[in-house]
Amino acid sequence: MKGNDFELTNDLFEEAEQEFREEKTSSIPASSYWGDSWRRLRKNKGAVAGLILVAAIILLALFGPLMNPYGFDDQDLSRANLPAKVPVLEHIPFLGMNGIDIRGVDQYETKGVPEYYWFGTDDLGRDLWTRIWQGTRISLYIAFLAAALDLLIGVAYGSISAYYGGRIDNVMQRIIEVLMGIPNLIVVILLILVLSPGILSITLAMVITGWVSMARIVRGQVLKLKGQEFVLASRTLGAKDRRLIWGHLIPNTLGPIIITTMFTIPSAIFTEAFLSFIGLGLQPPIASLGTIVNDGFDLLKIYPHMLMFSSIIISLIMISFNLLGDGLRDSLDPKMKK
Repeated sequence: MKGNDFELTNDLFEEAEQEFREEKTSSIPASSYWGDSWRRLRKNKGAVAGLILVAAIILLALFGPLMNPYGFDDQDLSRANLPAKVPVLEHIPFLGMNGIDIRGVDQYETKGVPEYYWFGTDDLGRDLWTRIWQGTRISLYIAFLAAALDLLIGVAYGSISAYYGGRIDNVMQRIIEVLMGIPNLIVVILLILVLSPGILSITLAMVITGWVSMARIVRGQVLKLKGQEFVLASRTLGAKDRRLIWGHLIPNTLGPIIITTMFTIPSAIFTEAFLSFIGLGLQPPIASLGTIVNDGFDLLKIYPHMLMFSSIIISLIMISFNLLGDGLRDSLDPKMKK
């Protein structure tokens, strides 16, 4: 068509379409599942606060014992039962970081101790700052080890059960039902009584039934995915069972796996602390958050600092991991967010 010496040709339409595509491509950044999840996580203030707390606690667990010259089991009765005393903060009375006990006595001046003990000392004169962060390191190590074993066993068991189905799935699920019918705490206590209390025995005791929840979640996800088109296409192209499970099905269930693992860690820390508190956990001189709470419980009314700081650390760990887990659940699976 011509008019006023202007002719519409196919080349003009192609050029306009090309410019539109270039403008659309340049204005909209590339997006991915993990990128979208990270953006949603950053918008969740509670999850960000939990992530910061988790990072801070892990860093203090790694480097906190190195921040002063005292060992976690160094004893000195001349400095026993000292309250917390922190430079600068000692001038703020309501914080209670000035070395004065509940009777109003400055124990540092009375005993002639010139050093500062940021969390105070216990009844054997051991520095609580070093012991608490050393104990946090041990507790986190047990929790991460138990979570990793739960992850490996649960993912393998649940994916195999769901993928092959039929009689294999029935047998494997009956085993899970038997394990779920036994109270977890009883299994843990019995195993620790049979084995000598220690890091390995506590971890194995928690793993015996701890992987069941992971296996059930992975089984449900694999059952939902194994009939979809991309799995059928891979099977048609000759993919082996191992390739289908570990190359296609498991990567598409990473969201629920990560979320479940994040909730497993605080549960394992609480279990370890409980066992150590009742005397079935780690034994002296090894320090964990549970053993420190147990040591300070008997002297709670006289020296509350011996129990207070370790209890605060346990509470912060539980809160931070649960906040982060809730945020990951909403960011990795937006459909679950109400």
